[in-house]
Amino acid sequence: MNVRTTSGRKIVPFGREGGQALSARELQRVGVVDVGSNSIRLVVFDGAARSPAYFYNEKVMAGLGQGLATTGRLNPDGVRRGMAALRRFKALADGMGIEPLTCVATAAVREAEDGPSFQKQVERETGLKLWVIDGEEEARLSAQGVLLGWPNARGLVCDIGGSSMELAEVTDGTVGKRISSPLGPFRLQQIEGKSLKKHIDRIMSELAVHLGTDHERIYLVGGSWRAIARLDMERRAYPMTVLHEYRMTPDDVIATVKWVADNDLAELKARTGISSSRIELVPLAMQVLRQLVQTFEPPEIAVSSYGIREGILYEQMPDSIRRRDPLIEAARFTERQMARMPGFGKKLYHFLMPLFPDTPDARIRLIRAACLLHDTSWRAHPDYRAEACFDNVTRANLAALSHPQRVFLGLALLHRYRNNRAGSPMEPLFTLLPKDDIDEAEILGKAMRFGAMFSVRDPAEAGELALDRKAETLTLRLTGIGRDLMGEVAEARFRSLCSAMKVAPVVA
Repeated sequence: MNVRTTSGRKIVPFGREGGQALSARELQRVGVVDVGSNSIRLVVFDGAARSPAYFYNEKVMAGLGQGLATTGRLNPDGVRRGMAALRRFKALADGMGIEPLTCVATAAVREAEDGPSFQKQVERETGLKLWVIDGEEEARLSAQGVLLGWPNARGLVCDIGGSSMELAEVTDGTVGKRISSPLGPFRLQQIEGKSLKKHIDRIMSELAVHLGTDHERIYLVGGSWRAIARLDMERRAYPMTVLHEYRMTPDDVIATVKWVADNDLAELKARTGISSSRIELVPLAMQVLRQLVQTFEPPEIAVSSYGIREGILYEQMPDSIRRRDPLIEAARFTERQMARMPGFGKKLYHFLMPLFPDTPDARIRLIRAACLLHDTSWRAHPDYRAEACFDNVTRANLAALSHPQRVFLGLALLHRYRNNRAGSPMEPLFTLLPKDDIDEAEILGKAMRFGAMFSVRDPAEAGELALDRKAETLTLRLTGIGRDLMGEVAEARFRSLCSAMKVAPVVA
């Protein structure tokens, strides 16, 4: 049996002594070091507790696990490079005032015969406590990273590293069964010829027996998977290069495997910017991914930029923070930091809600986020402000937001500053939305464009909106203050909104 399962018990003392969760304030500036088989990375999280930004992010492709399957020991050059990286990361963390710095090591260190001596060397030379976790714990933490990005994730999380591949079930905000396998590219390098496919097929079949094959989605975690996703984007001429939440079908995967085989890897590397150390592992990783989708037959495959590091952060969150919507939390935080009048977005949202009766919850949260973000690009030059809004949202580190949702939100914010989107350099991305969604984004943008300038303090103090679809009218009932505020520009923007909604404007 090539699949190894372990106890799955939690062996890493995250957060406070005794495993206490941290408060939202304490979750500011959390530092994590992930010592993997291929890369060693330092990430410092900051910002909104439920949707943190990457305050600092640095990796070194040390290759600790290179040759491990043959020698049973860590790669000596990888140890040298790894120690240099860890000394630097410790100094950086000290400079940022991060205490403690959580350091986790995975397959290479736990499986190498000299792993314990490396662990001691790290503590002796840097003072860092390196926690070596087992395969099931690695799977659990990676799955928790997916839950940080997708609170409602349902399916199978698949995390590939240099020396192993972990699988874990996620549903209803919890992690279920998990398992570790020796399907990392470094291990597969030691298997030659036709026996490689048989080896992958056999292990994948064992994984399917353990976890079943009725999963509605597979979430891919790991650098090799992200490299394949970037190649899939290139093959499809996909207009956006944000990897998080990128979706593929099994047919896409099979087509990309064939496309890569028919092209020169060096040329693909130059076109996509994938690193040399990553691209050389892609052919082996593609064989694993092809068999993964053929064995488990998921309807959809989603790429996650969140994994074990984000899972460690999620581990430290109390349930009260985990239950929050990461998109709304990020939008609130951005408004507090960057808007001219923090708090106005909530007032604008309530003022505009009569325009959106019977709107599904999934769209309501986008409307709410747009209102919170409507004024956060005001410092951009007026000639570029509309595009800056669009660009900021579509490329931002935002969780729980699909690519079409990013474009919807960006397009709404573009129209918050501009009536017409024709000729926009962002136009290729509009193709990710159906025509009805484009029209709805324009309506939301023009509604914010009117409401944001109708009143400085609170648009509800100046009037209220009433939509009558039967009469095909939108009525603005003005207060005494509103009569003074309803000047020529406000009236023009109100009429533009009504035109987009295909209703007649009525000012009462």
